[in-house]
Amino acid sequence: MALIAVAADKGAPGVTTASVALAAVWPRPVLLAECDPAGGDLVYRLPAADGGRLDPRRGLLNLAVAARRGLQPRQVWEHSQKLHGGLDVLAGVNGAEQGAGLELLWGAVGRLLAAVPQADVIADCGRVGVDGPIYDLLAHAASVVLLSRATVGEVIRLRDRVSVLAAALKKRGRSSVRIDVVVVADYRHITSAVEEVGHALRQSGAPARVVGALAHEPKSAEQLRGEWGGKLDKSMFIRTARAIAADLMAGLPEPAAVSAQSAGASGHKAEAPVQPPRPVVANPQGIAERDHRASQQPPGAGQPQPSYRPAPGGPTQQLPHRSAAPSWQPHQPVPAVSPRPPAPGQPGIRGRHAGTPDDPTMAQAQPQPERDETQSATQLPEATSGTPHGRPRGR
Repeated sequence: MALIAVAADKGAPGVTTASVALAAVWPRPVLLAECDPAGGDLVYRLPAADGGRLDPRRGLLNLAVAARRGLQPRQVWEHSQKLHGGLDVLAGVNGAEQGAGLELLWGAVGRLLAAVPQADVIADCGRVGVDGPIYDLLAHAASVVLLSRATVGEVIRLRDRVSVLAAALKKRGRSSVRIDVVVVADYRHITSAVEEVGHALRQSGAPARVVGALAHEPKSAEQLRGEWGGKLDKSMFIRTARAIAADLMAGLPEPAAVSAQSAGASGHKAEAPVQPPRPVVANPQGIAERDHRASQQPPGAGQPQPSYRPAPGGPTQQLPHRSAAPSWQPHQPVPAVSPRPPAPGQPGIRGRHAGTPDDPTMAQAQPQPERDETQSATQLPEATSGTPHGRPRGR
């Protein structure tokens, strides 16, 4: 649906780590693609779905070779693999020698990744320097995210790289591509780091905006290689990554618009867009309203639909639930019928109450108990004056 390219200038402060973190918390279905011309390293860093290593012979190189003979965007899934935990990845080239052989194909690869149906693509482009073939891929991105630290040297290089990137995109007729900046900083100095980098970019007139900062936490970043746990989910590293992902998502086109543009460019019929999963609503009043609306629908209406429909030859399953390890996509779709609000003073309960029929007509036919302890005070019969819940006063 949309291509988000992540890159950096000299030093490349954690481009691969930042790309993995963004893909792990991305609100919509996503494919992580290694597009670093110097070579990828996910093959050596993260385990495959079966616990072994990713196949280095299957990935970007095969995709680029097939693109010369004509390839449809949905066929990108045939060259992807799954990490342990369910995240789909497109493994990169083995080294700079293979990357140099793709100089004439980066534009075709970018065109395919930008039109992948039913998923966004986060591309790890590594270090970018002088205007070259890799800029042909960046020209197809909806957003180019540049990482930088808040040091004087890196801010100066960032300012120059933004100017070069903007000129290269304009030369390729893609001046509308957004250039976003993410600052890598210690979580105690995030606010000041963002202000300093943003002020430097505005003062120089560079056409870029600072979307936020990624907390520099090496221990939390190391946990991305292992099991996803509660500590990692609550870390500043993941919390800042989630905030950046939400900001980037806000500026992307809707799936329907992306599908229409892809269909017009390729001449093929657009596939049905995938709606992003709905967030869990913590407002009891909103939950009660949804529960009431759902009870008025006929049986079977409002059942949860899969948020990810793979194209033919594509991936076969959605990302796992939080109980799997690691859970690369913590956000889960909301159940079709939300639980009724808990009684005052009682903890909330997830899921529907046991024994509650799904068919509204059956619910009317079943006898009701004289008093339902789960009902709130407002749903009980009119109370006796001075007696809570209408119960008789004991001696």
